[in-house]
Order: sequence, then C-alpha cells, then structure tokens
Amino acid sequence: MLWTVFTLFAAFMQSWRNAFQNKLSKDINVAGVTLARFLWASPIAAFYLAGLYYWQPAALPNFSSLFVFYIVAAAVMQILATGLMVQLFKRNNFAVGAGLAKSEAIVAAILGTLFFGTSLSIFGWFGVLVGGFAILLMSSRGGFKGLSISTLLIGLACGTSFALTSLWVREASLTQDLPVLHRAAWVLLSVISIQTVMLVIFLLVKQRATFTALLQRPKLTLMTSTASCLGSIGWFSAMSLQAVPYVKTLGQVEVFFTMLISLLWLKERIKIKDGAGLLLIAIAATLVMFG
Repeated sequence: MLWTVFTLFAAFMQSWRNAFQNKLSKDINVAGVTLARFLWASPIAAFYLAGLYYWQPAALPNFSSLFVFYIVAAAVMQILATGLMVQLFKRNNFAVGAGLAKSEAIVAAILGTLFFGTSLSIFGWFGVLVGGFAILLMSSRGGFKGLSISTLLIGLACGTSFALTSLWVREASLTQDLPVLHRAAWVLLSVISIQTVMLVIFLLVKQRATFTALLQRPKLTLMTSTASCLGSIGWFSAMSLQAVPYVKTLGQVEVFFTMLISLLWLKERIKIKDGAGLLLIAIAATLVMFG
C-alpha cells in the first residue's frame, strides 16, 4: 500500500501548487503561470535523483525510442493540461476549478482500460463513476439546470490531458528495469527538463515581458515550482507502483486540501453543492481504497 502514501502526499502538495498558480494567474498570463510550475523544479528533481543513487546505487536508464516518445508526449500534454487548468481558475473560484481538473480519474479509467491494459475491480469502477458524478455536480451553477457547458468542456479537456500525461508517465516508467523510485525519478527529471526548455524558449521568443514578470515574483514562483516538483515525485512514484485510475481516483482527496486552502488562505466561499461534490469525491476515494 505504499502507493497510497505517495498519492496522499502528492495530493497535498498539488493542492498548494494549484493555490500558488491561482495567485500568479491574477497578474501573469497562462504561459507564464505554466512555466512557474517547472522553472525551478529541474534542480530539485536532479537533487532527489542523486539522493536516490547515493542511498541505493543502480544502473543508468535505457533511453530507448519508446521511452523518449512517452516522456516527450507526457511533457507536451502536461503543459496543455496546466494551461487549461489556469483557464478554469479564471472562470470559477479556485476550489471549483481544481475540482473540475480532477475529471482525469474517470478519463484515465476509460482510456487505461481501452488502450493501456488496465483492469479495475467493481469497487474501483463504482468509485470512478461516483467521482465523475461529483465533478459534474461541481461544474454546475445553481444545480444541473444551470450547468455551464463551456466550463464542463474545458474541465473535461483538462482532465483528459492530465489523464494522458499520467498514462504515458506510467508507460515510460515501465520501460525501465530499475528500482521503482529510481525509474520514477528518471521519468520526472526527463519530463520536467523538456517542459522547462520548451516554455523558456517560447517565452523568450514570443513573450519576453511575461518571462521578466515571472522573475520579478521569485518567492511565489519558487514556491510553485517546489510544490509542483514534490507533488510530481509523489504522483510519479505512485503511478510506478499502481494503475493510474486507482492513483488518480484516490488522489481526488486533493479537493479536500484545496477546499481548506480556498477557505482559510484565499478567503473564497464554498457553495453547498460544492461541499456535496467534495463529499462524493471522498466516497469515491474510499471505494477505490477498498477496491
């Protein structure tokens, strides 16, 4: 059950990363906020990987063409997913935006079963469906009659992008004949490095002012990168140990952390229906645990 520990840690750190990104999104555009997630994460990931090799020496990874394909695809898809999530923050309050992004669990279950050889128990499928219903509830304004289709579509696109990222990360990890933590750390460092290089080049060429504005907020940018990297260490390690749909459904407990941060730090109000959605997410996570 080590994967549950990694997942809960990842969910906690990701909720803080989302909060820091939400703060940045008030003054920085989507590309800049997305880069803040990765800018200082590579050195942290490299330090973590070096620590693993000091603790338990192992071989170097096999950079096969399949491994390269998976990490490049995951890097690009995660950039897209993060950009869509920032758009959700601009349309709803922080808690609801982060909740909609968690639609990735049900998408990961469907795609994983169809294309990645994943199998779930009856409890697992029921948990995923309950979580999906909770996401639908949270995307509505004033009940299902006031459902915002555009917000729901952005949420589903965001969740799908995150789901594909997670599935490709797991596949990249499974190509390596290394200890679980080592292969997860190699995938993490590879993905983050690609993302950082891509976004830095883009901003320097197309939006230099955005890059400068990001550097003028060093504390918030560093906190975003740190929380993101620590969360990714948890996610990547958990997904190296367990199938993605289980990890992502349990990871929906992140929304509880998000709600607390939204109430206590960002001073945003949570509607009753959103609270009901959060309760359903807790039930979904419990079902997956028993599954």
